[in-house]
Amino acid sequence: MYKVYIRAMAVGDVLLAVLRDHPRHGYEVKHAYDAWFPDARPLAFGQVYATLARLERDGLVEVVDQRSEGAAERTVYAITALGTQRLDEWLAEPVPPAGPGQDEIIRKAVAAFRTGAGAAAFLSRQRAAHLRRMRELTAAAAGGDAASRLAREHTIAHLDADLRWLDLAVELVGSDGGARTGQPSGGRSEGGG
Repeated sequence: MYKVYIRAMAVGDVLLAVLRDHPRHGYEVKHAYDAWFPDARPLAFGQVYATLARLERDGLVEVVDQRSEGAAERTVYAITALGTQRLDEWLAEPVPPAGPGQDEIIRKAVAAFRTGAGAAAFLSRQRAAHLRRMRELTAAAAGGDAASRLAREHTIAHLDADLRWLDLAVELVGSDGGARTGQPSGGRSEGGG
């Protein structure tokens, strides 16, 4: 199954949000995060603990308890006042819109086209993967709470936009006759005039 990858820089901020209501140990933090984003790739335990350690180092969370549950040692973390301030600032700041060339699909399509590595075949495979993922998400769209559906619908809308772009890309690659150059169409070569 194709999974969405959450931007790594935002993970710490989301962990602060998970801790906002009450203290939790790392295992609970990981499972709450995964429940908030059920269609995303599950967060690795190592990433949770490394991120919590960084947040503690930066004064955004603090250890409030250490206890043993069975054979496992549990460190319980709570958000600090500084962490709450950071979370509020993060939530208030709009996410910058992605600009051209920032998406992996675009980078791969351009690279495949420029190198002659089969741009049309790449675009076809990518389109099939997007359609598969969209069907999976659409089938699951009715389930879950409102926040889960909100995240799912955002992903579906992005897949739909990507599919429209993939259709355009197939058309453009086909109209260029499969030519490949280091220059964009109509570009001038260095030293030429």
